[in-house]
Amino acid sequence: MDDTAPNARTPSSASRVLVTGAAGFIGSHVVDHCLAAGMRVVATDDLSGGFRENVDPRAEWVEGDLGDAAFVAALWSGGPFDVVYHLAAYAAEGLSHFIRAYNYRTNLLASIHLINQAVLGDVSRFVFTSSIAVYGAGQVPMSESMVPRPEDPYGISKYAVELDLAAAHEMFGLEYTIFRPHNVYGERQNVADRYRNVIGIFMNSALRGEPMPVFGDGLQTRAFSHIDDVAPIIARAPGVAASVNEVYNIGADTPYSILDLAAAVGRAFSVQPVLETLAPRNEVAHAFADHAKVRAAFCPPEALDLETGLARMADWVREHGARDPVNFAGRIEIGRRLPPSWLRGPADARH
Repeated sequence: MDDTAPNARTPSSASRVLVTGAAGFIGSHVVDHCLAAGMRVVATDDLSGGFRENVDPRAEWVEGDLGDAAFVAALWSGGPFDVVYHLAAYAAEGLSHFIRAYNYRTNLLASIHLINQAVLGDVSRFVFTSSIAVYGAGQVPMSESMVPRPEDPYGISKYAVELDLAAAHEMFGLEYTIFRPHNVYGERQNVADRYRNVIGIFMNSALRGEPMPVFGDGLQTRAFSHIDDVAPIIARAPGVAASVNEVYNIGADTPYSILDLAAAVGRAFSVQPVLETLAPRNEVAHAFADHAKVRAAFCPPEALDLETGLARMADWVREHGARDPVNFAGRIEIGRRLPPSWLRGPADARH
């Protein structure tokens, strides 16, 4: 079959692009890099986890819920898009066990609405941010050649979207690029979200003079990735010919333990960290990835070291102040085996 959509457009610096999750952390930075490249950006978000002030005013702003198929279709009313950058999601991996329906509505069904419209609108490239959560446990360093074995609803939803994009390409010729980021941190991260983004939670705790919550012994390891090593590559994808219909791990190489991270955050705030040790929870002990494939295709600059990246984020957090943690308790669907401390705020230590 001819796998090229009949009316598809070749992306260029003057492309009209849609960025979802644009008021969120990674999404807002992707908006910045698309604008810097001369793209005309339509930015959309439902503001469930992002902030309107994160979005550059040069982007056209449209607020709404991707779970509403009619809203998604209406996004095309202003004209066609050359590229869709789909970053909207609720990425609380550990919590996803307890908010299963919410997870699949937000991360899977909403994505399918967007893929449908991308096919109907002859989008030339669909750029999707998945997660290394698709790999599951016991596969380190995680490599794109491995068969995904997601172990939680969040990872399952992300992998399902990956599979659907492959099916949409096979049937309709929709071209895609998939990135699997992990443990991304930096300026504009929502430090008020108590269920994910351990760096943001530690910094919010430090600023509020509260202990940093640690599940178990704190020897779990993650490779923490500064936003400046992730967002520029995502934005560049449509212009990189080798990235058509490819999947890439993206992020930092060096893993650190949660205890090491707490000490590093303490140094960034010039405080001696106080830890609150909590009961262990069901999570992958070690998660870090191989990035040879993305380096070969994108030739990115040297990654920012953790101490420098934490210092940058700490400056931003101090400037914007602490925030009261968001409480998801009223929307918990299954209370069984829910860590009791999550009703008052500790973190999901993964991406």
